[in-house]
Amino acid sequence: MLFVEKQGKMALEHWVNQVTDKFIRNTIINDEFMEFMKENTLPYQSLMAYYRCAIMEIETKFKVLNEQFSLQYDRNPIETIKTRLKSQEGIMKKLKKKNLPLTVESIEENIRDVAGVRVVCSFPEDIYLLADCLLEQDDILLIQKKDYIQNPKESGYRSLHLIVEVPIFLQNEKRPMKVEIQLRTIAMDFWASLEHKLRYKKNIKPEEAVRLAEELEKCARISAQLDYKMQEIRNRIQKEEQDS
Repeated sequence: MLFVEKQGKMALEHWVNQVTDKFIRNTIINDEFMEFMKENTLPYQSLMAYYRCAIMEIETKFKVLNEQFSLQYDRNPIETIKTRLKSQEGIMKKLKKKNLPLTVESIEENIRDVAGVRVVCSFPEDIYLLADCLLEQDDILLIQKKDYIQNPKESGYRSLHLIVEVPIFLQNEKRPMKVEIQLRTIAMDFWASLEHKLRYKKNIKPEEAVRLAEELEKCARISAQLDYKMQEIRNRIQKEEQDS
């Protein structure tokens, strides 16, 4: 019963957020951002270029690790690497939500997920292995870690989130930049993608939204069980190969 009440509250909050976001998107964001860009076009574009460089640095580090594991252990822990730069609208919404000033300095200091890298792995073990290998590198500084695999969200969402700082090397300076990294399995990524599409469909009745949330949470648990079962099978196969 408590779960149902929580999901009902989440459904109501989601509707309120939709209405609020639409208002912000159609009024405040457009006007303020246009004014901001008139005065800060070059600094803003430069900052976004720095974030793109930071994304390339992190992506390259993971590709190198994947290649190393391929050579040493004859396996590739990484299935895919996806990258993204937060949209102007997304940046504005986050500043407004946190009641922060609209300046280039405020964006860099307060928004930690402007640059995003998502690493999709085959097995849960690979997630922690890759995260440890990355964080051991002497030019990577861990800012924040949130483990939604060991401690899933109420929705069932599972992923390992890292906020790291990585230096980029410009013509005349070295500049530290923040990047959000999400590490998840294929199953976790598949679930998160579908959950996002289904949850944010319009015109869903609140009572049906609650039922859907319950089903999605069950699917997340089943997906997690599949991950660990497949990992167990992989480990048994590896042991057989080593013993033979």
